[in-house]
Amino acid sequence: MAKKKLKEAAAEAAEQEENPDAEYSRYVIGIDLGTTNCAVSYIDTHEDEDSRETKILEIPQIVDQGRALSLKTMPSFMYIPGKSDVGEGWANLPWDDTRNYAVGFFARQRGSERPGCLVASAKSWLCNHAVDRKGEILPWQSQEEITKVSPLVAATRYLQHLAEAWDYQMAQEDESLAIANQEVCLTIPASFDAVARELTAQAAAQAGLGEVTLLEEPQSAFYSFLSEEGEKWRSACSVGDRILVCDVGGGTTDFSLIEVKDEDGDLVLERVAVGSHLLMGGDNMDLMLAHRVSARLKDEGTQLDRWQFQALTYSCSRAKEVLLEDVSKKEEEITILGRGASIFGGIVTTALTRDDVGEVLIEGFFPKVGKDEFPVKKPRAGLATLGLEYASDPAVSRHLAQFLGRNEGARPTAILFNGGVMKAKPFRDRIVEIVRSWGDDVRTLESVDLDLAVSRGAAYFRFATRGKGVRIRAGVARTYYIGIESTLPAVPGFEPPLQALCIVPFGTEEGSTIELPQQSFGLCVGEQAVFRFLSSNERKDDSAGTLHDEAPQDLEELEPLETAMSWKGHEGEIVPVTLEAHVTNVGTLEIFCVAKNADQRWKLEFNVRTGAEEE
Repeated sequence: MAKKKLKEAAAEAAEQEENPDAEYSRYVIGIDLGTTNCAVSYIDTHEDEDSRETKILEIPQIVDQGRALSLKTMPSFMYIPGKSDVGEGWANLPWDDTRNYAVGFFARQRGSERPGCLVASAKSWLCNHAVDRKGEILPWQSQEEITKVSPLVAATRYLQHLAEAWDYQMAQEDESLAIANQEVCLTIPASFDAVARELTAQAAAQAGLGEVTLLEEPQSAFYSFLSEEGEKWRSACSVGDRILVCDVGGGTTDFSLIEVKDEDGDLVLERVAVGSHLLMGGDNMDLMLAHRVSARLKDEGTQLDRWQFQALTYSCSRAKEVLLEDVSKKEEEITILGRGASIFGGIVTTALTRDDVGEVLIEGFFPKVGKDEFPVKKPRAGLATLGLEYASDPAVSRHLAQFLGRNEGARPTAILFNGGVMKAKPFRDRIVEIVRSWGDDVRTLESVDLDLAVSRGAAYFRFATRGKGVRIRAGVARTYYIGIESTLPAVPGFEPPLQALCIVPFGTEEGSTIELPQQSFGLCVGEQAVFRFLSSNERKDDSAGTLHDEAPQDLEELEPLETAMSWKGHEGEIVPVTLEAHVTNVGTLEIFCVAKNADQRWKLEFNVRTGAEEE
């Protein structure tokens, strides 16, 4: 037995010497959890370096009742059937014949006919502070008799499906190759705050993904460019270049600036600016097209109700993609089911034309504007329906002008496009034309397959963390503050200002710990304590410990952090503490209160509201 163990140890040592990656997982996996589409890419690190490439995992999914097919992307939709809606075994998958819901292609197709059963834009709901993200609220405002799910559960189910698809294809004969044993990089919008990042990490853990790292989508798109270019990127970019990553996807728009710098004679990359989180993209375009087609139907004598209009919106989305991909087509037919007993008798047939998709969308979303023309702020109504917080101004060009205006010292010299919307050449050409009209002589960097670039880049990044590729210096994309109540005498009619203490500056790298020993606070032990936290993606000059006597107006307030400070034998005492912040390797944020005169510390947890707390 001892000899056998010695032989095994020797074999392992020999393998380690022959393959330096043996201590890591065999595969590195990149997952694009998109608002409208998901994709999975991977690298087999055991392949020879000369033949090693990033591969795409084709994802089995339901495409019709009882029929599964493998596709390169999986639409980020979930269909929850109503009564007498589908037949037995309709959602059977190769690895599960008991499923009672579907995600992917069939969900999107069937949901365009029955929108009250369709969960969409789960990722956008995941970062919506106005709703209970762990509550069963989706499909939003549905009147169907179905079991609703929370945004967190929806995101978990998408990731679970991807994990199961991986295990079914890659780990049936070797459990060590299961996704839970691999290194995974999961992408998120650059503008996600700490709460949305934490919820995404929770979804990944509940889906069984194992060791996960979070990466911003615009960075991931640039990593895809680096992967495709190899060493040629050093001739494509030079010191002083500032690359604008313009990422317009199905539900969100993200801008980032990446600067090329010199360090000891070598080129290095640094992410220097991140835009605001904009709920605006292909979904808004689909809505605009639906309004145009609906108005045309109304002129012809057909009035659509609310649910038919929602079905029309999803149908316009599919038709738009067909017309943008096939330039030879002049129009794409759209069919809308009737309502009530005469569903099929009330079928409405119309078409989306190339003029609808081309001219209307270009002038509506990419109008020519000056570099000082920022988004139009409309007065807010006293009452409004709850829902996704879409950008009030749909002009991508105005939001881009505002982003570059806030970073005047870092004008772009090149543009890298990403996102499904930017697959359309007329949209890309218009953006380049607009930016050049602002005096920026930009060129474009070639991106391969915009539907898969984010997942490809995520796999490359995960591999680069082994020291095998180029890294972008980035860190956290926002500056975080803790709110401190001012200790001022009570004055009638005057609310004491909220102070803001910087605890995590912009750009703080993953794995960093920040201690603030110079600021002390008193905590009452044994009682529930609520902490107010704020953030900004614009303030980059504040360092840890910077204190604003009054919280600036441009700070956004996050969900509160809440904890009960329990310490046996010290109940009711006021304990002097300092603050400590830790940015995890995953990319999430942890905050601690540390007792000054004792070996005691408390972790503060983000208080994402639950339904009970709402009531």
